[in-house]
Amino acid sequence: MCVNSPDASAQLEIVLVKAGRTKIRYPAELLEDDGTRIAVRAPWAGDGVRDFGFVRFEPGDLFTEYYWRDRWYAVKEVRAADGTVKGWYCDITRPAVRTGGELVVEDLDLDLWRSADGTDVRRLDEDEFAESGLTRTDPGAASAAVAALGELETLARTDGFEELLT
Repeated sequence: MCVNSPDASAQLEIVLVKAGRTKIRYPAELLEDDGTRIAVRAPWAGDGVRDFGFVRFEPGDLFTEYYWRDRWYAVKEVRAADGTVKGWYCDITRPAVRTGGELVVEDLDLDLWRSADGTDVRRLDEDEFAESGLTRTDPGAASAAVAALGELETLARTDGFEELLT
């Protein structure tokens, strides 16, 4: 399905799956679906505040999220309630699958953070990825996940990151 300019009321249900279980599901406004990349906007869907030490996700934050059908990651621009960009949180995932009004994304444990000014780029949850056993149970997916993290880190340290989202 190719939707370049969805009407303002177009909604998708984002379903984040981890280790075969639904981790979270939340409604999001569909901004664009060009057949490869899907862009949505949603408020922070977590309960309360999540403080990572280098960034806080909190009620009022707005996420513009980009998913791909042909890439092993999702990129989420995080803005504070006042519109200030906090940065980008990137999940390493299997390619997104959209079925009707639902977008399913399988989280593969690896993550990347890029601060708004680009000076803080950090890999996250590599220990969780190692403990997940994916390298044993699905070596192809594990290899794709590690390659995607490397690609994202390279992009996050260059101007290529902004180009990815335009």
